[in-house]
Amino acid sequence: MTELAISGMTCESCAAHVRQALEKVPGVRSAQVSYPNGTARLTLATDTPVAELVSAVAAAGYRARVPEAASGPSRDGFLDRARSWLGSGQKERSGGDASHVAVIGSGGAAMAAALKAVERGARVTLIERGTIGGTCVNVGCVPSKILIRAAHVAHLRRRSPFDAGVSAAEPIILRDRLLAQQQARVDELRHGKYESILQGTPAITVVHGTARFTDAHSLTVTLRDGGERVVPFDRCLVATGASAAVPAIPGLADTPFWTSTEALASSETSPRLVVIGSSVVAVELAQAFARLGSQVTILARNKLFFREDPAIGEVLTAAFREEGIEVLEQTQASRVAHAGGEFVVMTNHGVLRADRLLVATGRTPNTGALNLEGAGVKVDGRGAIVVDGHMRTSAPNIYAAGDCTDQPQFVYVAAAAGTRAAINMAGGNAALDLRAMPAVVFTDPQIATVGLSEAEAHQGRIETDSRTLTLDNVPRALVNFDTRGFIKLVAEAGTGRLLGVQAVAAEAGEVIQTAAIAIRAGMSVHDLANQLFPYLTMVEALKLAAQTFTKDVKQLSCCAG
Repeated sequence: MTELAISGMTCESCAAHVRQALEKVPGVRSAQVSYPNGTARLTLATDTPVAELVSAVAAAGYRARVPEAASGPSRDGFLDRARSWLGSGQKERSGGDASHVAVIGSGGAAMAAALKAVERGARVTLIERGTIGGTCVNVGCVPSKILIRAAHVAHLRRRSPFDAGVSAAEPIILRDRLLAQQQARVDELRHGKYESILQGTPAITVVHGTARFTDAHSLTVTLRDGGERVVPFDRCLVATGASAAVPAIPGLADTPFWTSTEALASSETSPRLVVIGSSVVAVELAQAFARLGSQVTILARNKLFFREDPAIGEVLTAAFREEGIEVLEQTQASRVAHAGGEFVVMTNHGVLRADRLLVATGRTPNTGALNLEGAGVKVDGRGAIVVDGHMRTSAPNIYAAGDCTDQPQFVYVAAAAGTRAAINMAGGNAALDLRAMPAVVFTDPQIATVGLSEAEAHQGRIETDSRTLTLDNVPRALVNFDTRGFIKLVAEAGTGRLLGVQAVAAEAGEVIQTAAIAIRAGMSVHDLANQLFPYLTMVEALKLAAQTFTKDVKQLSCCAG
């Protein structure tokens, strides 16, 4: 029987993850992991390398070591060899000799990495030039979803499918009060999930200032309160996020246009709003402001969501137009002016006038001032740091995660990447698998996708068999009197293996994770069709869509298995 000391576990679920990781190592006959005791007891085949056991635990996000008082003689000295192999790792735990990790940023990726690095024995210096918490909690996900939800409530009071029996009323929008409510929740979450955690973690030192690489082993920080500080590091994580991209439209820079940051912080609802952009931020905020009382016009250079399955943009465009939102396709702004409190936007289809102009044309990585070249860190044409699946950059000992990299710009991707980067900075081998990455757009109806679209599968030379189920076949949508949208399943021809799902539905964001798990598990559409789904739920649409591969669902009873 061999025993390992396991650190980093926080619950019984962690113990299960460690056990599963160990059982995958060749030569492990049995593994018993105790969370309360922080141990793993293993029955091994002769000469099973302990280094492989330690590596497997590290890849799962935890740390293993051979206890100093391991009982019994070692087989061929393998315990001694393991202790030698782990020597540098033990050094990280020993006070002043602990590995020093510098983290640039304090958002989702940065915080996840800093906390995991501390958990694995490192000292961390976290450097933030602005507000603690980064984009998501301060000016992104949290405030935007509060605004969208408030706008949804206003919309339902004004109009719903049940107006014949539930009287509607035009709501009075007090934007300043909504903003105060929004900001209070932002402040609460920033303090609870970022500031207080940093204050309560002695191994993390927060430095307020702007960092740039001096070389591949140190940073120079221009301190917010004046002066400079040099921060040497053993490992460094760049997690500086991204900012709103501003297109080079003549005259735009001389006007008081909004980006999403200013729009979310505005205490007014303008009578006329023009939105330049056709993707996530543009459409979410366009619909929210329309529902709060603005007359909204969207300028789409192509069509809405033209990079996705064409049906997605078509359904959303129809829904927007039905609500009174004007969507101008194949339309570009050629010049912008502002005079007398009014924006004048010249386009290839005429002149538009508005009280406010929102520019939402994507986000640019915050990397320009870091002197990445001086540290040997490569970026792509957009300025995004190029990383591999382990968050390593082109420079040894420098890692990157989040929106400043060439990975998808989602906070949950950033946090997962930050955690894995910290594991790898401590000698682990954790990878980030994005093959079943779900994405949600919080419009009404919502848009949610995971895996491959038909076009992406064909680009990868995979033959597909796909089915699209409109929501008038879904009982939950029927009883909601809202059948806008569809569920589309993309399967591999022949095997039926589920490759991707695209959904447009009122609760598509609550549906898509089930699809992601099915893809991750390698399920076929036939497996999905035979699962039990609760009735009446929107997620049942996945089962019904899967059944269309072999049946006509219009000929089935309501909850036919």
